[in-house]
Amino acid sequence: MAKLLYIEASPRKDRSHSIQVAHAFIDTYKTSNPDDEIETLDLWSIDLPSFDNKTINAKYAVLHGDTHTQEEADAWKIIVTHAENFKSADKYLLSIPMWNFGIPYKLKHYIDVITQPGLTFSFTPEEGFSGLVNNKPATVIFSRGGEYAPGTPTEAFDFQKPSILGWLGFIGFTSINSLEIEPTLAPPEAVESTIEENCSKAANIAKSF
Repeated sequence: MAKLLYIEASPRKDRSHSIQVAHAFIDTYKTSNPDDEIETLDLWSIDLPSFDNKTINAKYAVLHGDTHTQEEADAWKIIVTHAENFKSADKYLLSIPMWNFGIPYKLKHYIDVITQPGLTFSFTPEEGFSGLVNNKPATVIFSRGGEYAPGTPTEAFDFQKPSILGWLGFIGFTSINSLEIEPTLAPPEAVESTIEENCSKAANIAKSF
């Protein structure tokens, strides 16, 4: 039995295009993998720790091989809990809306919490950075109001997809599927067609995921 971790980054729920397509993925995945566990991590319903002074000091203590103070150890324990829960999955699904050309701040906060030395990546002067979340597939569903296809004038404004794919690669992912739901600010009938097309694509990915 495998575990699929679904990370939900939109607060709009029933009105979210990215969530709608993610649910199409999950429905098909459940049919194809009835014994698997599916955990939904709604980033708008969990309390993430502040990355404050003691937590940053704890991070640099890990990087430099220093011993934590008790305060730092307590802060780091919370970080480890979130990172270990993330790493406990065998497969990953993320649904992400574009906000101001980038990602929602809740998702950025979560990434800042779990992207830590010794947990999701390692570093040595000899080898540089290495990802520690290896041999696991991910599917990422992006929704965007505009169109940001390669070669278009707006491509340079896409800080959503490149940042997420870059982050996943940094922590070790090599097998990544992605879907782009765009433009969601088109007329309703065009958006509905785009949603249907991407739901179908998501279901097809889920069958063999």
